[in-house]
Amino acid sequence: MKDSVVIIPTYNEIENIEAIVKAVFAQSDALHILVVDDNSPDFTSAKVKELQNEFSNRLFLEVRQEKSGLGTAYIHGFKWAIEKKYEYIFEMDADFSHNPTDLIKLYNACKLEGASLSIGSRYKTGVNVVNWPMNRVLMSYLASKYVRLITGMQIHDTTAGFVCYKREVLETIDLNTIKFIGYAFQIEMKFKAYLKGFKIIEVPVIFTDRTKGVSKLSGGIISEAIFGVITMKLKSLFKK
Repeated sequence: MKDSVVIIPTYNEIENIEAIVKAVFAQSDALHILVVDDNSPDFTSAKVKELQNEFSNRLFLEVRQEKSGLGTAYIHGFKWAIEKKYEYIFEMDADFSHNPTDLIKLYNACKLEGASLSIGSRYKTGVNVVNWPMNRVLMSYLASKYVRLITGMQIHDTTAGFVCYKREVLETIDLNTIKFIGYAFQIEMKFKAYLKGFKIIEVPVIFTDRTKGVSKLSGGIISEAIFGVITMKLKSLFKK
């Protein structure tokens, strides 16, 4: 997994950060990690700095001044990774909802199968979600169906946050034009890649809800996704 970096955004993930860093590094000696921390009051960044002593030249940290949203954290990380010339750039949560052992599947989909964007998909082969209440499973599943209907993307898990981009995708998309910062960010990034004609492959994975820490999902984030998708689609039609 040479030339690969895993971007992990954090806010109050002190309970998970050491374990997730070590679990990711256990997958390959070639992998790098960039933690983008939003100045967590629980001192997540201090733990990352401590871990840098053990993983020098592999573990990197960017600390932002305040909690500014998932999307802007990833954009910050994308720009950093592009500047460093990484070829494969991953998105991954810190809470083990994404299994580090699946990183190689996403990598192989790009490296060996020719994808420019690979998606760790909860819904490619049914519903592969563990420990979520039924109402949240239904909300997520139906949201992806809704996005697929509105946008025309042939993607089963349009809201997935476990993905691998080839650098050319992020260089082609104008990252400064990305509007959404919450749940809809993941949809917008996939939609922009889809409109550019990049090859997208979904890789079936099992999503397991966090056991430590607190979820950052809120009603406002969900509303952004529902209404944002329509706006996004209409704008794409006008551009055509």
